[in-house]
Amino acid sequence: GLFAGPLAFAVVWAIPFQSLTQPAARLCAIVAWVLVWWITEAVPIPVTALLGPSLAVLLGVGSAKEMFAQFGDPIIFLFFGSFVLAEAMAVHGLDRRIAFALLDSRAVGSSSARIAIGFGVLAAGLSMWLSNSATTAMLYPIALGVLGALSRLMSKGDGSEVDFTRLKYGTSLMLMCAFASSIGGIGTPVGTPPNLIASGLLTSLAGIRVPFFQWMLIGVPISAAMLVIALVYFRLVLPPEVKSIKGSREFIAKERAKLGRWSRGERNVVGAFLVAVTLWVFPGLLALVAGTNNHLYVALKGILPESVVALLAAALLFFLPVNWKERRFTITWNQAVRIDWGTLLLFGGGLSLGEAMFKTGAAEALGKGLVEATGAASTVALAFLFAGVAVLLTEVTSNTATSTMLVPLAIAAAQAAGVSPVEPALACAFGCSMAFMLPVSTPPNAIIYGSGCVRITQMLKVGVVLDLIAMVVVPVGVVILVPLVLG
Repeated sequence: GLFAGPLAFAVVWAIPFQSLTQPAARLCAIVAWVLVWWITEAVPIPVTALLGPSLAVLLGVGSAKEMFAQFGDPIIFLFFGSFVLAEAMAVHGLDRRIAFALLDSRAVGSSSARIAIGFGVLAAGLSMWLSNSATTAMLYPIALGVLGALSRLMSKGDGSEVDFTRLKYGTSLMLMCAFASSIGGIGTPVGTPPNLIASGLLTSLAGIRVPFFQWMLIGVPISAAMLVIALVYFRLVLPPEVKSIKGSREFIAKERAKLGRWSRGERNVVGAFLVAVTLWVFPGLLALVAGTNNHLYVALKGILPESVVALLAAALLFFLPVNWKERRFTITWNQAVRIDWGTLLLFGGGLSLGEAMFKTGAAEALGKGLVEATGAASTVALAFLFAGVAVLLTEVTSNTATSTMLVPLAIAAAQAAGVSPVEPALACAFGCSMAFMLPVSTPPNAIIYGSGCVRITQMLKVGVVLDLIAMVVVPVGVVILVPLVLG
């Protein structure tokens, strides 16, 4: 990969593109280099994201001001604010409290089936607001504790315990933690990086804004459909060895008791989080009830875009005190800087190259070529095409890099075909979260693979079926829901 990147640049540079301007041809060479390094991860992905715009300035594709302007896009600050909120949840253990509260409920109990459902719903629900990696990492030790209780239950009474890493239920529970974390991320714009990339590119390249609440009306039903399918599928191919796991309820209750009473920090984080969610969702609800011409909706849309709301909610954490006498506040800057800055840089680099592709005409040419080569000239065909390509490509590279590469092409192809770019762009973004086949496909898969409960062959067999299902469910859901929600 290290040498293939510059080689790809040289090969594309040497091609005499008749239909492209010189800046567009040079940009294609730069993008080829960047794509190879993103896919192979020869150097850290964020570094490659900075290299692309830098080469574009060096080779005269655009000025430094033009190429780096996208690093200040409001979408980046939306994710920054949500990252800080997520970090505050982890700092004060609020995420674990939520998890234990749900799993300790009577609705879950000791039933193996309901425990699996509980983990699936919990993972999907949390990953709508937290990263799928953080969600899986948090649920992983809890799931191991439940499996430990199952192991003791199945022991023969001679002091030995059954190895839960060889149980079908252990495989099922681990896979559910990982897969549901990926599935749930599509539910909100802040759930996973591809969502924000699609949202930002639709706004900047197509002039189409998908509000927070309307996004949820599209993403949540598709996420729920995939989650139900996954639960039913696991039940069929990996049935639990026992119907009830005695001791699981006691383990969860014991762990929950260790958390003690709600701390001041936890209450502060809940307050800031509720402020963010309310201001994100309320304008969309208002538009749904009173219409988009309502004066209050228009005013809120102008003064409280999602990025500003995220920053205001994050700022609250820095001056809501946990101990006023000691001047200790909900989160410190040293804690806040632990967020994933690399993802923010990748956003900026992807948005920059996407914007440049449209300005130079490279995207239009690629879009027309893609439409002619595949024959996909309708909204439905493009949605299926980009969902399928996204699902396959995200198995071998990060979902953020995949969406950065494909979403601009989806928008360009839709514009070349003269159809709405929203459905192909969203199908592409959602498809980027459906990586189920390999441990290297996404961090949640790698995390649960480390438990020893899941063999690569098992993940591959189960994952390939869910991949194929996602290639159908995602585009069908998008094509049905987008016209209903956005008109």
